[in-house]
Amino acid sequence: MAVDLAWTARVLTLFPAMFPGPLGQSLAGRALQRGLWRLQAVDIRDFARDKHRSVDDTPCGGGPGMVMRADVLAAAVDDAMQTLPGKPVIYFSPRGRKLDQALVQDLRQAGGAILLCGRFEGIDERLLEARPITEVSLGDFVLSGGEVAALALMDAVVRLLPGVMGELASATEESFSAGLLEYPQYTRPVEWEGRSVPDVLLSGHHEKIAAWRRAMAEQITAQRRPDLWESYRQGRPKGRGGDS
Repeated sequence: MAVDLAWTARVLTLFPAMFPGPLGQSLAGRALQRGLWRLQAVDIRDFARDKHRSVDDTPCGGGPGMVMRADVLAAAVDDAMQTLPGKPVIYFSPRGRKLDQALVQDLRQAGGAILLCGRFEGIDERLLEARPITEVSLGDFVLSGGEVAALALMDAVVRLLPGVMGELASATEESFSAGLLEYPQYTRPVEWEGRSVPDVLLSGHHEKIAAWRRAMAEQITAQRRPDLWESYRQGRPKGRGGDS
């Protein structure tokens, strides 16, 4: 029997109709149709144990809102882990590690992921203690649920899969791929509202263009993301220029 090597995401959600959403369009959508990646949107309510398909209950100790139950979520996670053995399980939470390009690359190489989308006030902490789940955050803000975060993560991973993007160089030269923000981009017309495309980009001199782009990427990173710039400087081979 043939082995399916396509990168696969199994999304555990209360709203499976939200998927593939925007990922059904453009590059990701075409790649999904071509079988370059696979998406399984699973309704968490299918694992509820009562006739009302209950997935939540009031928080112990009091407080507003509802908390998703550990027993129901564990059944959904266990089923996903059997379906996609060895794949990482991600739960989207503001207290998780920040989603960055390094994690995106790790998930791409993992061949797939199980994405748990919380709702309400969150999930019972015991599930996080009892299962190998990694908490991941998009940033220091709160979303209504994990679905939007799951879409963002999948988009970031899928665009790196072989055959998805038209030019491999596009993925290797953009922001964060080398620890820097991306250099400025220009296209025609050469003159627009009194502003010109930099002469070096029109020179046809590939080495000078590459040097200009690297210098601009370093300058923009140093100005706008000092944290990235410091990490880049520490990891850069000695003897390189561009320090500021």
